[in-house]
Amino acid sequence: MTIVPVVEGHGEVEAVPVLIRRIAERMGVVARVAPPIRVKRSKLAKESELERTIELAARIGGVDGSILVLLDADEDLPCRLAPRLLERARAARSDRRIRIVLARTEFEAWFIAAAPSIAGKRGLASPLAPATDAEAIRDAKGWLSQRMLSPHRYRETIDQAKLAAVFDLDLARIHSPSFDKFWRDTEDLLRGG
Repeated sequence: MTIVPVVEGHGEVEAVPVLIRRIAERMGVVARVAPPIRVKRSKLAKESELERTIELAARIGGVDGSILVLLDADEDLPCRLAPRLLERARAARSDRRIRIVLARTEFEAWFIAAAPSIAGKRGLASPLAPATDAEAIRDAKGWLSQRMLSPHRYRETIDQAKLAAVFDLDLARIHSPSFDKFWRDTEDLLRGG
């Protein structure tokens, strides 16, 4: 079984397979992760673009493939947008296992939710205290940059996959409901659900 990720950012292209494999390792299974399909979030919201992307992912994944769409919620409420996107995706390919996760508000909020575990990594200060509500931060990339020692600043294409490989998954699940959903949906797909 192959999981085909659909992501919006350049950093997620490398980071999401890392997360899927880490979750699979915890489960004691081997994950086959196709190279992610990167599509801008604004394009996926347009009529037929999500459906076209889901069709491509279905062809890449083959008959037993699953599709995992991960987008930043930005200003949208995940509880409203995700079900609408999932309905459209399933209408396009009802024969595939599809999950849609919206990181609230950004992917990087997941790192902030587990901030103590990334202290001292990738130029970040140490110690590093977590934010009270990591998912409420509107500029998670900026939050990370502000906590990096000079001359470092957070760069999605360089730092995201590296931090995805080391942040504490359990801590992130506790402090980030959207990461917990990502975990549960990934686990479900890895089990064939």
